[in-house]
Amino acid sequence: MRRALVASMALGLGSGPIGVLLMLRRMSLVGDAMSHAVLPGAAIGFLIAGGLSLPAMGLGGLVAGLSVALLSGLVSRTTVLKEDASFASFYLTSLALGVLIVSLRGSNIDLLHVLFGTILAIDSQALFLVGGIASFTLATLALVYRPLVAECFDPGFLRAVGGRGSAYHFLFLFLVVLNLVAGFQALGTLMAVGMMMLPAAVAGLWARSLAGMAAIAAAAAAFSGFAGLIVSFHFGFASGPTIILTASLLYAVSLLLSPSGALRRLFPRPHLAG
Repeated sequence: MRRALVASMALGLGSGPIGVLLMLRRMSLVGDAMSHAVLPGAAIGFLIAGGLSLPAMGLGGLVAGLSVALLSGLVSRTTVLKEDASFASFYLTSLALGVLIVSLRGSNIDLLHVLFGTILAIDSQALFLVGGIASFTLATLALVYRPLVAECFDPGFLRAVGGRGSAYHFLFLFLVVLNLVAGFQALGTLMAVGMMMLPAAVAGLWARSLAGMAAIAAAAAAFSGFAGLIVSFHFGFASGPTIILTASLLYAVSLLLSPSGALRRLFPRPHLAG
């Protein structure tokens, strides 16, 4: 339980800021597609390791996710299909292939673990992997913050000044896949992206600066992981869905109480009379 608590908080600290950049790039559904795209590689790692081994499944998921990202970009640049259509096509194929691979050699319990995660099964090796990915993500974001933001808001300007926008775009996709791999054991392939997008949506309702959004998203994600795991432990709920539902509750409260929420719109503060 202690390892699970530390892992869930570390996952939130790394995934929250990545989710903010995904949301600002209007790539939220692409993140969802990427979370499913890692499944075939994770399934192959599952077969090779002979069970739920996060390093083997994580490496396989990383290779599969990056392959889908590169192939989708290649298709969108060489055909008439847009990037969202190519991502959708590849992620559906990956999801079906991953489920087929696990079902051929594993049991229904194994399939449920792959799809929905088993955070309470995290061992020390997996904990170091999750913590290392979170640390690497935060350090990388700190080092390339300015070009990532420029590529997010005005990629044309970055290309005009020779900023190698494509390289930063690929680096960003690499960080997305890496954090999905980190969230794989805790939340499974179906819900790993929830730790990115729900806290990012919460942050978008409360903050107006990018730094503020990143900080709020990281805090909301870490809190969701901690509180969701505590609730699941005491009430006997499944841990992954409880963590995501905790983040959803924060989102619902933010929709009502945030500065741009529903209550502020229904009951606006009166303007000062001049």
